[in-house]
Amino acid sequence: MNTDERMIGTTEARPFQFTGRIRSFKYAIVGLIRMIRCQHNAWIHAAVTLAVIALGVLFQLSRFEWCWIVLALAIVWTAEALNTAFEFLADAASPNFHPIVKEAKDVAAGAVLVTAVAAVVIGAIVFWPHVAARFGL
Repeated sequence: MNTDERMIGTTEARPFQFTGRIRSFKYAIVGLIRMIRCQHNAWIHAAVTLAVIALGVLFQLSRFEWCWIVLALAIVWTAEALNTAFEFLADAASPNFHPIVKEAKDVAAGAVLVTAVAAVVIGAIVFWPHVAARFGL
């Protein structure tokens, strides 16, 4: 019996292995790539992320402003990733249409919408003074 077989069903922690941590990063990156490839909303998030970074560089945002922008981008990407994972699990658990699964997916999508709206508000607060100054508004 190998170590992995002994660990199944136990609460005993495995010893720390550096190679295991590297594999964890690999799996995380594979998951992000999967999300970007299969979720159309992730394409929109990616385009908006690039545009926001370009505007931030153009307007020479302060470190404080960048912190808010990074936080706003991170919450949206995190919500989208969790929503995608939830959708995959829901589809695996109930491959056929089920009204409760639909409601759960709608709620998860709503969470992404809440974070996206919050990110837009943060972006407006951060960028508006720069836009107003640039265009004399």
